[in-house]
Amino acid sequence: MEDGRAKSIKAAEESEARDGGGFDLLNEDLVHNILSRLPAASFAQAACVNLSWNQICDRILSRPKFASALSLNPSLEAAVGETVDRALSTPIRPQFAIACVSLRFSLPRAHKLLRKRLGNRTPIITSGARGIIGRDAISGEFKEVQWEDDETEGGGDQQGICLFVGFIPGVKVDAIPSLRSPKTYTHAVYDKFVLDIREFSTITSGNPSPAAIMIFGDQESNMRTIVEKIDYAMPPGTVIVGNTHSFFLYGSSNCSSDVGHRRDCSCQCVALVFVRDRHKPQAGIGETHFHVTVSDGLRSVGNIYKAVSVRTPGVAKSSTWLTAKRDGSSEVLDGLRMVQDVDDELGNNNVCRDLFTGIIKRRKYSIGMENPLPMTTLTFHGVSGFNEEYLFLDGLGIKTGDSFQFYTSDSSVAISSCSTVCEELRRLKQNWTCQHCSPIEANADIAKTEVCGGFIFSCCGRGEWLFEKPNVDSSPLLDVFPDIPVAGLFCDGEIGRGCSSSIASGVQGTPRCPLHVYSSVYLVLSYTPTASQHQLSANNIITSRGKWPSVV
Repeated sequence: MEDGRAKSIKAAEESEARDGGGFDLLNEDLVHNILSRLPAASFAQAACVNLSWNQICDRILSRPKFASALSLNPSLEAAVGETVDRALSTPIRPQFAIACVSLRFSLPRAHKLLRKRLGNRTPIITSGARGIIGRDAISGEFKEVQWEDDETEGGGDQQGICLFVGFIPGVKVDAIPSLRSPKTYTHAVYDKFVLDIREFSTITSGNPSPAAIMIFGDQESNMRTIVEKIDYAMPPGTVIVGNTHSFFLYGSSNCSSDVGHRRDCSCQCVALVFVRDRHKPQAGIGETHFHVTVSDGLRSVGNIYKAVSVRTPGVAKSSTWLTAKRDGSSEVLDGLRMVQDVDDELGNNNVCRDLFTGIIKRRKYSIGMENPLPMTTLTFHGVSGFNEEYLFLDGLGIKTGDSFQFYTSDSSVAISSCSTVCEELRRLKQNWTCQHCSPIEANADIAKTEVCGGFIFSCCGRGEWLFEKPNVDSSPLLDVFPDIPVAGLFCDGEIGRGCSSSIASGVQGTPRCPLHVYSSVYLVLSYTPTASQHQLSANNIITSRGKWPSVV
């Protein structure tokens, strides 16, 4: 039907031209409104009709556009079809895409279907997920859906997909992988990953620092070190979010790869990199901004300790054994004594299930041949066990003298933190724009910042399992920006650059905490148009009143 409408307008144009009347006799506002209602495929065809239509299409997509959809259809082909059809139901030029897919679906098959529908030159990350967040493609109902481990027996209720598609004028996006061959030195791989990101940013913007980086890591890689390297290498203005433990496939803009692993090398992680384009394709494009905030879900427990004896029983096991002293005490404590201290405070006989140590690490970092510089971080390590000799922690990189405190998941902390995030977003909204002013009442010479979309990385231990009611994790975005496209996933090891409110008391300074536990990380994208663009938008709304219904 939409294709027919575009063909009818083209036929009318040709007929008018033959008769000498010309397409200019038609109202440009009329064409603008018709084209703005077309689905993405028809819109792309319409943009190729002639120069006039192309210019109108450029004006329609002169601002960022995001679309998202969720499907729980047990058929992979149907789920992909529903989400893509919904995401492409209005004008958009897919510049990048993120697909969060149930691990019960075939990830390679899902990735191939999405690449076919969205185009082989669209950078895309197809990531396995422990759950998905978004609006149902059919009903429009907002849902947070969590799944058990992939080994769990189940049927269709364990399957689904969430798709997020974006177009950002004035910004270039590409997927940059971290590839490692068996003979490559580990830290050289990490350095090359950072340098590749810097190179893409420098070529595109003239600045080695991107606007934002979204990371998806392989669950068998040492993502803690990779994230710390990127956090060290990028200035505070670069937003960094992501998921450290997943299965993923990726496709870049040059069609160089459709897989996460190859025979000659493995892909440790991939970064979707957003860089401001110094050669904007058209004049009058405003600025897109990336904002990140974090809802914590941990509370500190007991004393502050200092590691005394640290052992690593084989790097392949990725675990650390240690003893420690309480801060200010000379008594060396084994794992049993430390856990008993926590147990006494919590009154819980099964504390290890959700028990973590937040370790303050003061280390020197460098990229390539640069001089090393110190950086202090707070990193969380899960407690995997204990005995009368050692405390057993997940992960490596802990040294004698590192101070730490125990943490445990807490629903009341998470709820309170969600409320804090909500208030932060409300303050941003109040600073950005007056939502209740009409274009006539507002000063059209002042460009108003508008919110375009949001993405959520939430810990798989949160959601309804933690809060015992649905949609708590997404509530900050739903409450403050109810009309924007929102998508997300439940994952294991969420990245959100910034300071954690879970930092132990008594720690001097503010350690950097890019990698969180039991948190929800919120990425919000906003856009500030140019003054002339804002004036044009206001005029278009005023002159078209009463002619056409609003387009959703």
